[in-house]
Amino acid sequence: MRYFRLAVLAILVVIACLASCKKDNKPSEVVWSDKPAGYFEEAFPLGNGFSGIMVRGGVPSEDLLLNESTLWTGGPVDAKMNPDAWKNLAGVRKALFSENYKLAENLIKKMQGKFSESYAPLGNLKIDFSGQEQPSAYRRSLDLRTGVATVSYSSGNDHFKREYFISNPDRIAVIKLSSEKAGSLSFRITSSSLLNYAISATDSSLVMDGKVPVHAEPNYLGDVARSVVYDSAGGGMRFRMIARIAHTDGKIVAGKDGVEVKGAGEAVILVSMATSFNGPDKDPGKEGKDEKKIAGSFIEKALHQNYDELKEKHIRDFSNLFDRVSFSLNNSSAPDLPVYKRLMNYRDSAADYDLEALYFQFGRYLLISASRPGGVPANLQGIWNPHLRPPWSSNYTDNINTEMNYWPAEVTNLTETHMPLLDFIGELPRTGEVTAATFYNCRGWCCSHNTDLWAMTNPVGNFGNGDPVWANWSMAEAWYCLHL
Repeated sequence: MRYFRLAVLAILVVIACLASCKKDNKPSEVVWSDKPAGYFEEAFPLGNGFSGIMVRGGVPSEDLLLNESTLWTGGPVDAKMNPDAWKNLAGVRKALFSENYKLAENLIKKMQGKFSESYAPLGNLKIDFSGQEQPSAYRRSLDLRTGVATVSYSSGNDHFKREYFISNPDRIAVIKLSSEKAGSLSFRITSSSLLNYAISATDSSLVMDGKVPVHAEPNYLGDVARSVVYDSAGGGMRFRMIARIAHTDGKIVAGKDGVEVKGAGEAVILVSMATSFNGPDKDPGKEGKDEKKIAGSFIEKALHQNYDELKEKHIRDFSNLFDRVSFSLNNSSAPDLPVYKRLMNYRDSAADYDLEALYFQFGRYLLISASRPGGVPANLQGIWNPHLRPPWSSNYTDNINTEMNYWPAEVTNLTETHMPLLDFIGELPRTGEVTAATFYNCRGWCCSHNTDLWAMTNPVGNFGNGDPVWANWSMAEAWYCLHL
């Protein structure tokens, strides 16, 4: 009996500890606005390390940007693209020692290769709502601790709410739409892309299949001939996006290029994305994975769970990482203002220590959202990109930016998020050994100013058109070794 009482006491102590340790969402961990996003940078980013969504929160139309981390132009790189480059090395050295810098510059331009490939935008998912007027009491928020975005507003005599998250455990994006009045929620979902794509709709699913160019020139080259090139012979990565009405109390009507829900009180939409990427050394068009099967498997798995189960699992996974670090300055508290107003006040020298703490946590949030074990590293824009020819190709800029993405990984207790970069570093010697031999006549391996999904390591510059100040920088492997 004594041992029984001790066991009961131990259980009560554990329950009390769990209750006392339960963490409420702090205002300092929530970003919010009183209006929809006017442009890309104002939207709220969501991600699970594989898929990304930008939430604009528009009324009466929501336009969600969709990204998938392995959706890139190009294919496996020909590391022997400039096999005689090393023959110019002696001349470069001689010119430098003679202080003939112009000759050295001209010669070293002969030691350049191709530009990197580009991270591509998958497309957009648009939700057009019927009968919703100009909103009032509007609020769009992002909870950094849980990775859940919320949009709420009143319209007419009704109140509407949307919740969005992307689950890492289930590899699925989830959107819940609801209204206070039964039967007043009606909407239509459609999709589009800047890439070559086709749409089909059957029953409760909207499907978009598409293909990526085999090359996209860097945006900083401006308008050039053949800036975007598709391959009609089967090259180029494929992708599939599925948006499925998983639950609704309304009527579902599938049209030719969209799915409509009428007279609902709530609806849950599941969104899955997949590509044919099969590793940096496999042609994604001819040796790629079955993106249709993969995207479908994510949907089927999620359909066996209800919304609350999916959300609870997602929050447990996300907050397990986020909750490892708390941070405050001067015991400050967050003012009840939209984030853009706080930024304006801060610009005008108003003290907001909590905004600085929020900025720190936002960096951790982005790394959790963009980089997870089993995925590829966060690129120049993390995992979110709306452009076919994005700034600097949204690649891996190895002279500082990639490393900066991962500086918070260990020091802010996010070791798991570091794994995609460490795995990727393991891929670089395969091409880097060829680059070391053909560009520098050296053993070992190296990596230059840029790389991409295909583990490209050569000096960039498009075979002589790049400024050697940046194009011929070849010390990325030293940066990367500091991460090992």
